[in-house]
Amino acid sequence: MAKINVLLLCGGGGAEHDISLMSARFFETSLAKSEQFSVLKLTLDKQGHYHTENGDLCSLTNRREIRFEDASIAPWAVDYVIPCIHGFPGETGDIQSYFNLIQLPYFGCESEASSNCFNKITAKMWFSALGVPNTPYIFLHQFDQDAIAQTQAAFDTWGSVFIKAASQGSSVGCYKVDVRDNIAKVLEEAFGYAPYVVVEKTIKARELEVAVYEYQGEIIATLPGEIICDTNNFYSFDEKYAKDSKARTDVVASNLSPELSLQIQNYAIKAFKGMKLRHLSRIDFFLTQDNEILLNEINTFPGLTPISMFPKMLQNHGHDFTEYLSDVISQQLGR
Repeated sequence: MAKINVLLLCGGGGAEHDISLMSARFFETSLAKSEQFSVLKLTLDKQGHYHTENGDLCSLTNRREIRFEDASIAPWAVDYVIPCIHGFPGETGDIQSYFNLIQLPYFGCESEASSNCFNKITAKMWFSALGVPNTPYIFLHQFDQDAIAQTQAAFDTWGSVFIKAASQGSSVGCYKVDVRDNIAKVLEEAFGYAPYVVVEKTIKARELEVAVYEYQGEIIATLPGEIICDTNNFYSFDEKYAKDSKARTDVVASNLSPELSLQIQNYAIKAFKGMKLRHLSRIDFFLTQDNEILLNEINTFPGLTPISMFPKMLQNHGHDFTEYLSDVISQQLGR
C-alpha cells in the first residue's frame, strides 16, 4: 500500500512559536516509528511564509500540494496535515478553515470548536450552557475607566483576581492581581494581547488536567493529573517551559477519591462532546478545598514537549502515541 503523505506544520510566528517546534519534534519521532507515513515538515514564520528545514520557501495550494519557489523541486502531494501550531493560527480555527475550504483532511479539532475554545469568554459561555461549573468572571470589551471600575468592584468582592487576555494560550497575557492599585496597569497590558479581556475570581485550588482523546471509536478521558506550582505562584508561561521551573507535574493526581476523579472525567467528556471537539484535547480543572470542581480551560492542541502532560497521561492510560495517531489518520482517510 502506498505511503500516506503527512504534512506537519509548526511554528506560527507567535508567542508559542518555539513550543510548537518542540511539539513538532514529538510528532516527527512518533510518525517515524510507522512505515505507513511519509512526512514533510514545514515551519510557518511570522511573515506567513512556509519553509523547509533547509530554508526552501513554499506554499500549500488549493490543489492540496506543496509547491516550492525553486521550480527545480517537484511539487509534493498532501494526503493529510497535522497543524502542530499552538495559539494563532492553529488553535484559533483560522488554519482549519483553509483546510476545510480545500477539502484537506487534518488532525485535531475543527475550526469552529477551536475558535470557541480559544476565546476564554466564548468558552466559558459554552461551559455554562452545557451545565459544567466554571470560575466566576466578568467580561470586558475595551480598556477604559468603566473597565477599570468593573474590575475594581470584582476585586473588592473577590479579594484577588486573574486578568486574562481572552484569546491567548500558554498563560500568555495572564496576570494574577493581589494589589488593587495594579489593576489599571495590568488591564492595559492584557488588552495589548487581545481585544477582549476576562477577569476571573482567584480560586485557591488544586490544578488538575485530563487528557481526552478519540481512539478506536471511543472517547477516552484519563485519570486527572496534577500541576503543583511553587508556593503562591500559578502555572505561568515561564513555569510551564523554563528550565529552572519549580513546578511539578504528577501524571496521576494523588489523594483524589475515585468519586471525584470520575466526576472530573465525566465533566471532561461532557465538554468534549458538547463543544464538538475532535481527536484530542487537554481539559483543565480546579478542585477547591471544599471539593468543588470548576472547569478552567480547554486546550484543543495541547503541548507535546518532553514535559507536557497530554502524552504522559495517554501513555499512562495504556496507549502508545504512534498507534493512537495512526488509528486517527487511518480512520479519517478510510484506510
